[in-house]
Amino acid sequence: MSNSSSRSWTSIKGSLFVEQSGDRSTISQVLLHGFTQTSRSWNRYIDLIDPQQSIIRVDVPGHAGSSTVAADLTTTAQMVVEQCGFGDYIGYSMGARLALHIALLQPKNVRRLVLVSGSPGLRTPEERLARTQSDELLASEISEIGVADFVDKWLSAPMFSGLTSSREEIQDRLRNTAEGLASSLRLSGTGKQESLWDKLQHLKIPVLLVVGAKDQKFLQIGSDMKNAIGPNAHLVAIENAGHSVHLEQPEHCQSVIASFLGRPS
Repeated sequence: MSNSSSRSWTSIKGSLFVEQSGDRSTISQVLLHGFTQTSRSWNRYIDLIDPQQSIIRVDVPGHAGSSTVAADLTTTAQMVVEQCGFGDYIGYSMGARLALHIALLQPKNVRRLVLVSGSPGLRTPEERLARTQSDELLASEISEIGVADFVDKWLSAPMFSGLTSSREEIQDRLRNTAEGLASSLRLSGTGKQESLWDKLQHLKIPVLLVVGAKDQKFLQIGSDMKNAIGPNAHLVAIENAGHSVHLEQPEHCQSVIASFLGRPS
């Protein structure tokens, strides 16, 4: 991997494992990964970005360098902003749910918001209860079968059918621990998250919603989110991509995000 491995990374001290690379005088892209991933899971995307561009990548609670940190999304949002400060926040899946929390709770710290395969949560208490119960079963399963087998099973789900992971990328996910992943599900899973649907109208910053055209579920969620946010939201569906759109079509995804971040306010 070219840029991500040749870049020089320095740690930003704080509650979470956070690294920064590039020219700090530029607006940072703060990257928030998905469940079972790590901050390095963004490498396919990072490799396409000018090495001078400031990148901040975060291991979210329960993952990799932050495996021993246990926190819900509201608390995590505060932690991330304390370490990362003002920037363009870009989140994928679970990381998109976290980025959305940051934008709603700390709007002055977010210049632009990019949600890749993101969701504001489940709409009803019944849906959240059912999801909490299924997440609890998953959390218990991780402890029973171990991280390696769980990651294999996780990536075999239909939503990841378009994603091909290298051996290096799989090994990177195996830096996670069973305890950390279980904690993440129990505290920051979709079931535990309050619904943010009725708060989307309060987003006044520019918002980009990126989804894979093959990911019908999140394509519909993205469309509904765009309507709920208003004219400051833009929805882009990327062809030949499913849920992991930034990894399945990194060039197209990076081009769309770069165009959005570079637009005049």
